[in-house]
Amino acid sequence: MSHSTDIGQHPDIMQMRARYEEAAANPTAQLTDGLTLLAGIYLAVSPWIVGFRTHPNITVNNLITGILVALLALGYSSAYGRTYGLAWVAPVIGVWTIIAPWVISGPNNTLGIIISNVVVGAIILLLGLANMSTGMTAAKRRTPPRFGSETTHTR
Repeated sequence: MSHSTDIGQHPDIMQMRARYEEAAANPTAQLTDGLTLLAGIYLAVSPWIVGFRTHPNITVNNLITGILVALLALGYSSAYGRTYGLAWVAPVIGVWTIIAPWVISGPNNTLGIIISNVVVGAIILLLGLANMSTGMTAAKRRTPPRFGSETTHTR
């Protein structure tokens, strides 16, 4: 007896992908993804918008973390089932963005740096938590197998 080695065709995998596609098609999830993308773009360009590009360490930090958040948002919106495992990264980046001015620049912060990072960091944190809850809701809808529905394989 031969068995197929293509795990992608397994009924459980197909059902899981359908749940994640349904979660990603949710208008709330799409709004969350779009706002996360905008927050990431803002974080990346904030040194030039707020005017603290003369502080090179925090400028590089915001540029890199902003691009990362934007890429995560694009991944969530285009392939949520494959990027769901990374949903925890956005809230972590949000917390880092909030504390980064003190960790990176120390006492050399301007009010603009602090306000910009704290506000956008809190937004990224909240949007990341919302995105995580979307995935958890999709995972909770999973129905457990019923007794007697398992198939037995004989050799």
